[in-house]
Amino acid sequence: MVMHVHEESAARRYAQSRNGLARIGFPVSLTPGSHIGPYEILAPIGAGGMGEVYRARDTRLGRDVAIKVLPAAVASDPDRLARFDREARLLATLNHPHIATIHGIEVADTVRALVMELVDGPTLADRITRGPVPTAEAVRLAGQIAEALDAAHAKGIIHR
Repeated sequence: MVMHVHEESAARRYAQSRNGLARIGFPVSLTPGSHIGPYEILAPIGAGGMGEVYRARDTRLGRDVAIKVLPAAVASDPDRLARFDREARLLATLNHPHIATIHGIEVADTVRALVMELVDGPTLADRITRGPVPTAEAVRLAGQIAEALDAAHAKGIIHR
């Protein structure tokens, strides 16, 4: 079942995340309503050294997905493009309940996007900022992380 976020809440979170990403030095290069192939960008989710992640709508299949794109500053770097493609191929070999599924790669104009399963909910960082994590919850979360890492390591994938 796909959960739809109330439009006002989504707009507020978009503004907060866009401002937050820009504040920490990550330009947000895609805007809501823009498209990468059949995927309509809805809102930014986060950013890191290897890319920007957006919530998007798969207009063909009617589902929400996560889209990861390389930051514009490195999108033409052959080494970064090769690393991005290598990451996609490696992640596509994994099938584990605690690892997001890779749906494919989409290329549109100069944007290369990794299309992944969207996992709704707070991040671990979000959970930690709410306060101390009870022991039982911490053990459950640590177990899920360890299982996912073990599955990746069994395939020769090392998370950095």
